[in-house]
Amino acid sequence: MRKNIKNKLIIVLTFSVIACESSNLHRSSFDFDRLSRIDSAVEESIKNHEIPGAVGLVIHDSEVVYHKSFGFSDVDLQKPMRPDSIFRIASMTKAITTVGVMILYEKGEFLLSDPISDYIPEFKNPMVVTKVDDEGRVTETRSANREIQIIDLLTHTAGIGYPFIPSKLSKTYSAAGVIDGITAGAILLKDNIVNLANQPLLFDPGSAYAYGLNTDVLGYLIEVISGEPLDVFFREEIFEPLGMRDTYFYLPKAKEGRLVTLYADKDGSGIKVLKGRSNESDIYLDNPNYPYQGARMMFSGGAGLSSTAFDYARFLLMLLNDGQLEGHKIISRKSVELMRTSRIDWDNDGDTDFGLGFRVIDHLKEYSELSSAGSYAWGGAFYTTFWLDPEENLIGLFLSQVRPVKSDVAAKFNVLVYQALE
Repeated sequence: MRKNIKNKLIIVLTFSVIACESSNLHRSSFDFDRLSRIDSAVEESIKNHEIPGAVGLVIHDSEVVYHKSFGFSDVDLQKPMRPDSIFRIASMTKAITTVGVMILYEKGEFLLSDPISDYIPEFKNPMVVTKVDDEGRVTETRSANREIQIIDLLTHTAGIGYPFIPSKLSKTYSAAGVIDGITAGAILLKDNIVNLANQPLLFDPGSAYAYGLNTDVLGYLIEVISGEPLDVFFREEIFEPLGMRDTYFYLPKAKEGRLVTLYADKDGSGIKVLKGRSNESDIYLDNPNYPYQGARMMFSGGAGLSSTAFDYARFLLMLLNDGQLEGHKIISRKSVELMRTSRIDWDNDGDTDFGLGFRVIDHLKEYSELSSAGSYAWGGAFYTTFWLDPEENLIGLFLSQVRPVKSDVAAKFNVLVYQALE
């Protein structure tokens, strides 16, 4: 990073300065009149019943330049959204699990080229589906041409899918009881991963990209190697060193009131999400209050965490600062470099690739919006998203709670941040 962050992060640690008053914020690198265009875009999306509310956070050169909350965390109760509201971050959990894997990798516990079956034997001798019938039942398989390697899981090239994402195996997963990772049920991570390991693969490992339960497998790998439940490992190795005080798989009772209600956009009516699916290819929720209700047993490395914009920003600052924050070195500069290096054209669009746990903008030649080459990002199923831009020393976070999503305000948030740069 171009500036030492130790003293500057006092602002990041003090909630009293998170208010919308621009007088409390770093001004030198942004046109604040232009940055305020974000407000209008978010307020319009709320007015149109696309989202119930949101929190936006921007950090530049290690200083907060924007942190505002909009709308309601619960519409029925008219409960205002707060800057420290807690969101289900879903797949933004994947970046944290990826860092957890790199922590153990740097301790010499394994090589990324190791077969996952060396540590989770149920994945030995994988099979690949070759034929399914009209009902989605697997009728033919063959042996995979090689074992799944840890690197395949990090890049989503292992041949593992999700039950909620349509594929040749989605109905097979559901029939076998494989879950998407989010549940209030009495299910352990190990149970779901062993069940998954007994299912065939979509393709030969390393041959293609398929977004799936790969990072949940990595979460279980962390448990196997460390000998600790994933929540304990995260707390000891990542959350406590980084001062992430509001990030959990399951919320403590004192913080339940800060959890944002999850909504479904049903023709603009903005109803609360109920048990089940919004449609047949959506994530199944057995309890939309899962962060604090239910068995509290499943630690999904791919989808299970809840957090605040502030907490997650500290995690991102660590990455932007080459793996360390305020004297705490979580991973090395070289591991961060590897994570944000593009490896596969994940969506076949020619402009964004996938690294280890992130989408990477490899170049701007065919990219449609404002950004920088080398930026990396991801998001969550309930309309949360982030990006890091090493070239501009910039972090952006936009958090809401709605699924399915009909708004493009998160994408506009990115554009409105970039257009305000001096």
